[in-house]
Amino acid sequence: MVQLVAFTPWFVLPAGAAVLLALPTRRPWAVLPAGALLALQLLWLFPPDRVADRFLARAADPPHGEQQSTGHAQANGQGTGQAPAAELTVMSLNAWKGQADAAEVVRLVREKGVGLLAVQELSPALEKRLDAEGLGALLPHRISRSRDGAGGGAVYSSRPIVPVDSVDGSAFHMPTVQLELEAGGQPASLIVTNVHTKAPVWGRAGQWRSELAALGRLAARPGNMLLLGDFNATVDHAEFRQILQGKDGAGPGSPRVDAGAAALARLVPTWPMAGPPLPGVVIDHIVTGPQVRSSGYAVLPVAGTDHAAVLATLSVPAED
Repeated sequence: MVQLVAFTPWFVLPAGAAVLLALPTRRPWAVLPAGALLALQLLWLFPPDRVADRFLARAADPPHGEQQSTGHAQANGQGTGQAPAAELTVMSLNAWKGQADAAEVVRLVREKGVGLLAVQELSPALEKRLDAEGLGALLPHRISRSRDGAGGGAVYSSRPIVPVDSVDGSAFHMPTVQLELEAGGQPASLIVTNVHTKAPVWGRAGQWRSELAALGRLAARPGNMLLLGDFNATVDHAEFRQILQGKDGAGPGSPRVDAGAAALARLVPTWPMAGPPLPGVVIDHIVTGPQVRSSGYAVLPVAGTDHAAVLATLSVPAED
């Protein structure tokens, strides 16, 4: 049942087909229920408040060409009346037990100006291939624990990073690191967790729930926060929505933001890019605290892996 919930967005297709088939009949008892079900599905996929926020954010953006965006932190907001913020382009990729094409990963990092890269399922062989392709020259700082199979991972950065802790009780290593940025001459710290939860298959739904709950508690910490990686969950799962709602087990807190949902990309799948011919779902996410803005969200297929990379540019505000 947990797995089936992930595919509920695609029910918009039969709901739309039901409306099209009902219209020629001109029978209200057929048209009205079909139209109501389609409207309900669209409301579920694209809540009006999220749509309004998206278009307001676009209206507030400067004209094309006036806003700089690179993988390194850059100060902005000077002379605009806005609080200074550091811009950082981040990318996450599940490498499918180290099978991802290293040359393509490095090319994306270079072309997209990525300043922070989170990799899940990093094998020792893939780590060596990434080094051979020159990832170290682009992102010289890393915290890595490569493993054969699905348990490895790493965070690569253009700026120095320090380990903070890891998610307790997780099946895969999910480290949290701290990245120090600069915004208008002021420090801007970002706490980053490389997420890889256990998939809710073969009786492991309990482990999956406990790991998502642990991420929710982690997200409730104060400060600029970023969770990115393979959550093995979609916005349709209540367990993932609890993270977004800021629920840490002690009641509601500040809401979190899913960059893909905020960009109205609920139907742009991140998995599976290979393997079984299933309808695509969004299980890879970039989640930020409410004070961290995101733009330029993109889903980027990578050869050799069944996951797409997800990318966004973050504006990290300076500390008070």
